Amino acid sequence: MKHSRLIIVLLVLVLLPVFNDCKDAGAVSPEEKQAFSFAFLTDIHLNFGNNNCFDGFNKAISSAKEKGVDFIITGGDNCDIDGLGSDTNTAHELYGKFASVVNSSDIPIYPAIGNHDRFYGVSNSDPLYNEGLFEKYMKTKSYYSFDHKGWHFIILNTANSYVDDIQKSWLRNDLSKISMGTPLIVVVHVPFLSLYYPALEGRYTAQDTFKGFKQIWDMFKNHNIKLILQGHMHLYEEMKVLDTQFITGGAVCANWWSGPFHGTQEGYLKVDVDEAGSVSWSYIDYGWSVN
Repeated sequence: MKHSRLIIVLLVLVLLPVFNDCKDAGAVSPEEKQAFSFAFLTDIHLNFGNNNCFDGFNKAISSAKEKGVDFIITGGDNCDIDGLGSDTNTAHELYGKFASVVNSSDIPIYPAIGNHDRFYGVSNSDPLYNEGLFEKYMKTKSYYSFDHKGWHFIILNTANSYVDDIQKSWLRNDLSKISMGTPLIVVVHVPFLSLYYPALEGRYTAQDTFKGFKQIWDMFKNHNIKLILQGHMHLYEEMKVLDTQFITGGAVCANWWSGPFHGTQEGYLKVDVDEAGSVSWSYIDYGWSVN
């Protein structure tokens, strides 16, 4: 028995360093915490008749690259195709041109979907219906996640003003794969929270948020959520509620490529992350003006 106990003790001593070296797949070690920055370009609203909007989009990308960002996230409403009716050719041409800009930009671009990115010019059984055209040209689901330098980014689809059960299930599964301490940034188009209508019209409406936003927000309760980035409103907003920072990122197109929108210039958000895990941001006017 003495020999057996000695063998067990030796095995524990040999294996202990191995166990100590193990970590959760999503855990962030000190060496993984690196400073970086990225750009959030939302509400671009590309079309074929609006004041050289593709020139404006390219100028915004160039500005972000000059700022030294690691990557770009779009916040939805990339292309105006929801109102095209059955004009499938224009929808394909417009999204093909957007995809060409994204693919040739020499910087990673992670797109989110907005309400104007949905296509209804086909039957609802067609793979291109609703978010199908976005997914075809962006070569990704309309909701997904990725990791960068120890941070976890989650792109949600709120374009339909709700998050369906399939997406909720995906989100639960995605969160289960990361450690509680992993810093998170979440991106949506239709906001969790906004003061657009109260500020501009003195009233609250259902359009300020997507339906059931509190249930989705609560899914992040036990996680290290640092920032929620939002689009849709074309106004620049900052709100901090219950230790969650919400920022509505203005619009690359401002007032649909016709100038500032209630004081918010054509612009994008530059987000900076430091080694300690702190986040700061600034709204960048990239210098586009109406011809």
